[in-house]
Amino acid sequence: MGSIRTLAGSLGLSITTVSRALDGYPDVAQGTRERVRKAADELGYRPNATARRLRKGTGETVAFVMPTEPGRFYEPVFAEQLAAIGEHLSEHQHDLVLLAARPGSDEAALYRRLVEGRRADAFIVVRTRRNDERVRYLQQKGVPFICHGRTDCIEPYAYIDGDGEAGFRDLTRRLVARGHRRIALLCAPTSLMFAARRATGWGKAMDEAGLSTELMAEGPHTEEGGHALAARFLAMAERPTTMICATDRMAIGAMRAIESAGLKVGRDIALTGHDNIPASLFTDPPLTTMELPMREVGKRLAQMVLARLGGADIRDLQEVRPLIQHPRASSGEGA
Repeated sequence: MGSIRTLAGSLGLSITTVSRALDGYPDVAQGTRERVRKAADELGYRPNATARRLRKGTGETVAFVMPTEPGRFYEPVFAEQLAAIGEHLSEHQHDLVLLAARPGSDEAALYRRLVEGRRADAFIVVRTRRNDERVRYLQQKGVPFICHGRTDCIEPYAYIDGDGEAGFRDLTRRLVARGHRRIALLCAPTSLMFAARRATGWGKAMDEAGLSTELMAEGPHTEEGGHALAARFLAMAERPTTMICATDRMAIGAMRAIESAGLKVGRDIALTGHDNIPASLFTDPPLTTMELPMREVGKRLAQMVLARLGGADIRDLQEVRPLIQHPRASSGEGA
């Protein structure tokens, strides 16, 4: 008689998913339940009754690894998302584990430890990169995962993403229509997919208007990064009339640099961000921004990771959603 570990390995599924399929849980796709039962019959596997009763009260562990310094979880854009993920997973008796690791060797080692030590059954991958080693590793290991964001990976994977390219194209067109011609982009590192797509949208709108795309610089997507880039642009002989920032945190830093130069945001220089973090409503003036609603995205990420654990087809779990624009006074719009 085979073991559940052997059965799970032959199917490329986690042990918990196999056990939930055999127990008839509705969050496991019907096709997967049938496939598991058929394989169990062929293998001659019969679940232990005591273990089966114990399993009824347990769920799987979903890991969310924040790509940042260990112990530094300050990322306002993720706060609502994490709350929604945790709430939805808890409703289905699954656990969310939040960890942090520096991108690079530390992060790779943490993923290996979680996967090889069987400490996580699935992953939610955030801040996706164009060439994302995390995605490749999880694909190679056959571990279920969902990405918040897209990558350049050719092999299919599950994701939900905001249409940053269209959002920044539309924002830039709007500013051009208001008479702006020197529109600078304060960009996050374009190795990050969200930054690359936002830069593409800005560039397309600038090209359409016959305007120069030379006013672009990359830096950390933090207040410090935005401040440094804004100060660089302000030192130019002919400064920009608009600064489009890849994130709200960068915009807040840029706002401080503009004010330090004796200029008024919204009057002398239009300023915009992305994320609609709570602080964006309380800057002076309120910050023009855009967003993919994080609570809604968090719930959807949880639903999608549960679907992957249940054996759902990856091709049914690929979503790109439009961004919501919030024109405010920092760009000379709104009240």
